[in-house]
Amino acid sequence: MRKEIEIKFRIDNLPALTRALKQAGFEQLTRYTLEMNSLYDLPGQKLRKRGEMLRLRKYGKNWVLTHKAKSKAGRHKVRVELETRIENGEQMDAILRTLGFAPTFRYEKYRAEWSDGTGHVVLDETPIGNFGEIEGLPRWIDHTARALGIGRGDYITQTYAPMFFAWKRRTHSKATEMTFRALRKKPKSVSPPTRRERGEKSGRQ
Repeated sequence: MRKEIEIKFRIDNLPALTRALKQAGFEQLTRYTLEMNSLYDLPGQKLRKRGEMLRLRKYGKNWVLTHKAKSKAGRHKVRVELETRIENGEQMDAILRTLGFAPTFRYEKYRAEWSDGTGHVVLDETPIGNFGEIEGLPRWIDHTARALGIGRGDYITQTYAPMFFAWKRRTHSKATEMTFRALRKKPKSVSPPTRRERGEKSGRQ
C-alpha cells in the first residue's frame, strides 16, 4: 500500500512561486484544471471519527476513488492511501449510496501539477485562498520547501475540510461547502496548454 507523504502551504505570491519552481528545475505537467471532490461517510460519521477519508474526485475528465487511513502526527502528513481510477463517477456515487455511504462535504479547486522527476508540487486556487502541496519523500519535501522559500513554520498538515471550517469560524460565513459558487467567487486561474498537453517534447531529459 502506498504511503502519502506531503505538506501544504499558503501561497501569497503565485507568480513568484511559479518562477521559483522553474528555477528549481520543475516542469508544469498540467495547466489549471477544475477539480471537484466529494467526501463520503457512513451514518454517525464513522470514517471521520476513525480519522479516515473516502473521496470521489473528478479532475478534468478523470474520476478517482481514494481511501486514506488515519494520518500520523509529525512535521509531514503521512497516511496510507488506496486509490483507483473510475470510469463512471456517477455510477460510483450510486454504488456508494447503495452501500450506505452518503456525501458529507464537497470542495473544489483549480489545480496545476508540477514535477522535477522525483516528487510533485501542486498549486491550488481554492475559494478560500491559494495553497500548494509538496508530495514526496520527507527529505525531498524539506529540500524543495527551502528552495521555494517555505519555512517549516509554514507547513500545513490539515486537509481542506478542517481548513474550510476554520475559515468559516474566522469569517462567519454561512457556506456549507467549499465551492466557488457557494462562496460567490470567480476563479482567476486561466493558463494556456502546457507543452506536454500540446504533445510537444520536453527539453529536459
